[in-house]
Amino acid sequence: MTIEYGVWGLRLALGVVFGLAAAGKFADPAGTRKTVGEFGVPIRWTPLVSRSLPIAETLVVVLLVSPWTGFAGALFGLALLLAFTAAVARLLRQGKHPSCACFGAASTAPIGRATLLRNAALIAFALVTGVGVLAEPDVPGSLPVDHAIGMVVIAVFAALFTRLAGELRAVRRRLDEQALSTLGAEGLPVGAVAPEFELLNVTGGRTGLEALLAQGGSLLLVFVHPGCEMCAALARELPRWRQRAAGALTIAMVGNGDLDEHAAWARAQDLGAIPVLVQQGNEAALRYRVRGTPSGVLIGADGRVLAPVARGAMAIRDLIAQAKHVGAQYVSGRNGQSVSNTG
Repeated sequence: MTIEYGVWGLRLALGVVFGLAAAGKFADPAGTRKTVGEFGVPIRWTPLVSRSLPIAETLVVVLLVSPWTGFAGALFGLALLLAFTAAVARLLRQGKHPSCACFGAASTAPIGRATLLRNAALIAFALVTGVGVLAEPDVPGSLPVDHAIGMVVIAVFAALFTRLAGELRAVRRRLDEQALSTLGAEGLPVGAVAPEFELLNVTGGRTGLEALLAQGGSLLLVFVHPGCEMCAALARELPRWRQRAAGALTIAMVGNGDLDEHAAWARAQDLGAIPVLVQQGNEAALRYRVRGTPSGVLIGADGRVLAPVARGAMAIRDLIAQAKHVGAQYVSGRNGQSVSNTG
């Protein structure tokens, strides 16, 4: 009996995935059309494909929850996943990273290696579900009616909760964007305490302001975007500046978007030991009142903002020169303190 429950659970879970995808596309038809076009579908076919996709995903759900068509649902879902994965792989080979929008407006992150890994997991899940249906073709009929219906209710509530959580993230992202667009003066005042943050690091884990300041000297946050040519040109210079600073200046890059895309970008610019941090929305840019890329924020060893926001590569180069001077004073003072302590 445990196997029967497992098979029914697999069918319902796969149905939730496709149900959420369909609901997202139905709720955001304009975004779906845009995404379909960015995935390379010819313009004359874009309206038809964008309307057909959520219908096809809904059909997968119907087939999966119907007592007699579970295998057809798993097979149809597998076909859709394979087609989508092939399209993602083709775009990545071409160096393109359009927004996935797999679940509507709540999922606007660009495609990347993480998309392929997620799809591989879903393909494996669909295969396991299909095998389970073949092994237990009588499910859910072999289960007590109240148990089978109860599992459906749980799946529906799980789908609703996931959908609401996604919508909440989308609303928070839009609020961040609106806040950035309506800010008054750009940047924090000189002398203001630098706001704390903790962002994903492309090398793994999370890195915060405290850890960066703990390295000593001044800290330069450089806000960048992988698609920005000026950011790339500036990034290639930063390891040399960092080496010349000789411990008096810590540099960290702050981006926004896909973690894998930023990791590949960091390797392409040969950033070496310079950390590349990735925002989930615009949380760090909002707190530091940074509006564009490339932009630089200089923070002193005491955790206070040392200069106005530097917008553009030239302004950031000037900020680095200023940081080296401040950093040299910091190192000199620190060494002097060390000598007096030993005297």
